[in-house]
Amino acid sequence: MRKSSLLLIALFVALIVSTGCREERKIDVAAKLNPKTMATMTTKNVATFISDSGVVQYKIVAPIWKVYDEVDTPYWSFPQGLYLQKYDRSFQVIATVAADSARFFSQEKVWRLDGHVEMTKVPKDLFQTEQLYWDQRRRILYSDSFIHIETSTHTLEGIGFESDERLTSYRIIKPQGIFPVNSQDFAAGGTSSTAPSPVASPVTAAPGAPPQSSPIIPNNSTP
Repeated sequence: MRKSSLLLIALFVALIVSTGCREERKIDVAAKLNPKTMATMTTKNVATFISDSGVVQYKIVAPIWKVYDEVDTPYWSFPQGLYLQKYDRSFQVIATVAADSARFFSQEKVWRLDGHVEMTKVPKDLFQTEQLYWDQRRRILYSDSFIHIETSTHTLEGIGFESDERLTSYRIIKPQGIFPVNSQDFAAGGTSSTAPSPVASPVTAAPGAPPQSSPIIPNNSTP
């Protein structure tokens, strides 16, 4: 009987020690977790609509969507690419945006698109760059990178870009060339084998003078 009592006491002590060790390990693991470096939400194969005042404005498609709400500057991350469609009030697509990766800074309402960034605007306008910012509060787009633009009448290239968010009025900060497009080739979807000669070229500023920029180019094909 005495031996049985001692055995029970020993088992009880072992159980308490084992439980304490497990609790200690749990506390150690929790102490190593830093909420400021962890995503508060991760969603895969995203296809979602974003509305404003009850009207659908955008559709976002992405392989992975991560939300970081606990960091000093909260943001959404799309590390494997982003595709966005913008709609008019008739739910017709009027513009698209695609990028290799993207971040949306939720407090500032600013998008940063990286990698191969491509925007299209109806009917056939094309914008390509390596990095682009979209400030939704100020309703502007801007970039410090190389920009390539194709419209129904011209191809434009240069460094730096500013535009309203509807892409109806924009300019290249440091233009490198403005080339006319053959309207017949454009309408037929073809391309000329001979590179077009530029109708405008960048102007070299005198030492100490401010950099030249291209004129603001209005686009009258506003949907």
